[in-house]
Amino acid sequence: MACYIAGFTQAVVCGFLPLLFVTFNQMYQIPLTLITLLVAVNFIVQFGMDFAALFFVDKVSYRGVVVAAHILISIGLLLLGTLVHVAKNTYLAIFLATLLFSAGGGLLEVMTSPIMEGCPSKNKAAAMSLLHSMFGFGSVAVVILTNVLLFALGREKWYLIAIVWAFVPALNAMLFSLVPINKIVSDDEKVPILRLFKGKSFLIFLLIMACSGASEIGMSQWASAFAETSLGVSKAVGDILGPCIFALMMALSRLFYAKIADRINLVRYIMICGSLTVVCFLFAALLPFRFAALLACGFCGFTVGIMWPGTLSLAAKVYPAGGATMFGVLALAGDFGCTTGPSIVGFIASMFGGELRTGLLAATVFPLILVLGAFLLIRREKRHPAKYF
Repeated sequence: MACYIAGFTQAVVCGFLPLLFVTFNQMYQIPLTLITLLVAVNFIVQFGMDFAALFFVDKVSYRGVVVAAHILISIGLLLLGTLVHVAKNTYLAIFLATLLFSAGGGLLEVMTSPIMEGCPSKNKAAAMSLLHSMFGFGSVAVVILTNVLLFALGREKWYLIAIVWAFVPALNAMLFSLVPINKIVSDDEKVPILRLFKGKSFLIFLLIMACSGASEIGMSQWASAFAETSLGVSKAVGDILGPCIFALMMALSRLFYAKIADRINLVRYIMICGSLTVVCFLFAALLPFRFAALLACGFCGFTVGIMWPGTLSLAAKVYPAGGATMFGVLALAGDFGCTTGPSIVGFIASMFGGELRTGLLAATVFPLILVLGAFLLIRREKRHPAKYF
C-alpha cells in the first residue's frame, strides 16, 4: 500500500508543476524561458539523485531513504505553496521548492521498485506492474483534480492546491516509517554492479529500458500537441485527449497484466506489446484520418505500459542479487530514453516544418529496437534455461 501511494506521489512530482506554468506567467510575469527551465531542473535533479543513489542506496536503510524522499517532496510542495507569499524573488522561491521535491522524486524512483520486489508476494511481476500503474492513474488524477480545484478556488488560489498535495507524501512518510521493509539481498550476497555489466542479458535489459522510456515519453510528451494540431482542439481539450488518455491506457495496461501475469510468458508479452507499439507509431504518423491517428496515440499508452515494470521484474528474476543499485542503473537507462525519445521527435519534426507526424515516424526506431532486444532475450532463455536466460 505504501509503495502504491509512493507511485501516486511520483505522479504529483512530475505532473503538478506544469499545470501551473500559465498561472506563473500571468500572475507573476515570469518569462516562459525561466518557466521552461523548471522542467529541465525537475528532470536533471531527479536524474542526478538516481545516479547519486547508486553509491549509497544498498549501504543504508531502505526505510531511512524512502522516508527522507517523502519528507523532501512534502517540504518542497509546502514551500511552493507558502514561500511565494513572503519571498522577495517569487521565481527563486519556486525554483527552490522544485529542487526539493524533485530530489525526493529521484530517490523515490530508485527506492519503490526494490522495496516492492522485497515484499513476499506470490507473483512479483504482477505486483511490480500494479505498482507502476499507480503512476498512470496518479497522472490522470493530478490533472483532473488540480484543474477542478483551480476552477473551484480560482486560479489565484493555486498555492492552496500545492499545500493539499503536500499532505500525500507527508502521510505516506508516516506509513513507511511503520511498515516492515525487506532488503531484496543482503550486503554480503550483493553482486557488484560492474559484474552485472559483464552479463549479456543485463546489457539487453539496459537497452530495453532505454527504448521503453523513449517510446513512452516520445509519444506521451507530444500527445497534447498532436491532438491540437491534428484535431484543431484547444490546449485544455488537447491535454485530456492526449496525455490523459495515454496515461489512463498505460495504467489500465499495467492493471491488466497484473491480472494475467501468472498465465503468460513476460518476455514474449513484452515483444508482442513492442510490436503493437511499432504499429501505433506508424498509424499515428501515416494514417490520413486525424481522429484515427489520435486513437493510435492513446492506444500506444496501453502497448508501452508493460515495458518498464516488466523489464524491472525480468532483471530481478535473472539477477536476484543485484540489489537496489541494479534498479537504480535500470532507472537511469530508462531516464536516458525518456530524454532522447521526445527530443528526437521534436528535432525531426522541426527539420520538416514542425510536422509531428514525421517526428513520430522517426521515433518508430525505438520500439523496433525494443522488439529486437526481447527477441534476443528469448534466444538466451532457450540456450540457458537453467539461468532463465
